[in-house]
Amino acid sequence: MRLRRTLLALVMVLGGLLAGTGGATAATPYCGITWGSTAKAAGTLSAAPLVDVRAGQHDCWDRVVFEFAGPANGWSVRYGETYTEGQGLALSPYTAGGALLRVSLRAPAYDADHTATVPYRTGDHAVTALGYRTLRDVVFGGSFEGYTTFAVGVRAQLPYRVFVLAGPGTHSRIVLDVAHQWQA
Repeated sequence: MRLRRTLLALVMVLGGLLAGTGGATAATPYCGITWGSTAKAAGTLSAAPLVDVRAGQHDCWDRVVFEFAGPANGWSVRYGETYTEGQGLALSPYTAGGALLRVSLRAPAYDADHTATVPYRTGDHAVTALGYRTLRDVVFGGSFEGYTTFAVGVRAQLPYRVFVLAGPGTHSRIVLDVAHQWQA
């Protein structure tokens, strides 16, 4: 009888703890994401050319990585229409997704001899986003006078963040993460 009361008390305490944890979890943001969706910009113009664009999937966001052959840290990202560099043509008719992120990289997609350093032409789809939860498309908007533009199509206007990573080696990367959803 005494063992039964002790076990019952223990079960009640554990139940209370678990119920308390459930209430606290509901108030925390989805995956801890508090990024927001307003325009963001940082860094300066660089001569390091863009050499690769790739994407990845994570539990809480989809990622686009822009890799440069040298130090690059300048970028500007915002939701809205994206136009080609140097021509001013809208990329929305060619970009899949319910919302567009205009990504302007403050670095060229060509080297010192003005030879292209990525295999894309203006309007080309740079990433295959088939099966991604948020990412729908990444379209090359061109490179002109040291600036390179991409239209990133996403499912909807969702929170995003942008940051710079050093490496590998002397390379650098500008990373764009777009959340799968707003906080709960």
